[in-house]
Amino acid sequence: MSLSHWTEEVRLIRTSMNEKEIRRAGVLSRVKAEDLTQVEAAEMLGLCYRQTRRLYRRFFDLGADGLVHGNAGRRSNHSKTAKFRERVLELVKKHYGGEVGERFGPTLAAEHLAEDHGMEVDAETLRRWMLEADLWTRERKRKVYRQRRLRRAHFGELVQMDGSFENWLEARGPRGCLLNMVDDATSTSLGTFAEEETTWGVADTLQAWVEKYGVPQALYVDWKTVYHHQPTARQKQEGIVPISQFGRMCAKLGIELIGANSPQAKGRVERGHGTHQDRLSKKMRLKRIATYEAANRFLADS
Repeated sequence: MSLSHWTEEVRLIRTSMNEKEIRRAGVLSRVKAEDLTQVEAAEMLGLCYRQTRRLYRRFFDLGADGLVHGNAGRRSNHSKTAKFRERVLELVKKHYGGEVGERFGPTLAAEHLAEDHGMEVDAETLRRWMLEADLWTRERKRKVYRQRRLRRAHFGELVQMDGSFENWLEARGPRGCLLNMVDDATSTSLGTFAEEETTWGVADTLQAWVEKYGVPQALYVDWKTVYHHQPTARQKQEGIVPISQFGRMCAKLGIELIGANSPQAKGRVERGHGTHQDRLSKKMRLKRIATYEAANRFLADS
């Protein structure tokens, strides 16, 4: 009997065997038919000679059944009961479900199941359960590849700063701006809410950072007028570099303002915006936060 025919027969009869066991059975059947030596079989299987010899002894005595793992078909000692799974999915549907964009992802839902309900479940297990129950859908978007800039070596050497204007309170309040700062070396972050990305809004956020972490050497920001003023024709002609009010504040503190030429250049703070838009809004929904004053207190306590 050829190897391909034997393997196909094993697939039909022994559905509990995995691909590795089927391949081992095919190779060891050739050893039994004296087409291969045990040394050659060990090379083909990527095993040592002693392990191959043990496997062949089991195969010779028990056939293909001797190669099936002893736990095959048994319930895992770590598996959850059907009642536990049903309860978890009820909680997810009640507290963390909703339309696409509103529902909690498996990782965030698993965190709150443990924190709010005392139910520990692995995020990947919950992902599988939610997919099976149509409570989650795979939403993978292919992104344009960009080579990431190397991190700075030390904390405070460079801090990225940017604002994100969104419906952070959803229908419970007006739109607002999350001003976020992220250390380039360690990804340590700090954020505050303001009505707009204004001079005083970013100044308050910088003050909060300085009080907690100290004065950074440099801020990596975009070219909005709150950070940089575009020179007028006269200033260009006379070689004058205009400085914003926030820029003058930074200069007094000895902080260098570096302008980023694209959102991707501030990748860490931009990715932070995406995470906050997904997780922070949902966490504030659970807390029924309806004002940005309360939102700032929530951020300070988090």
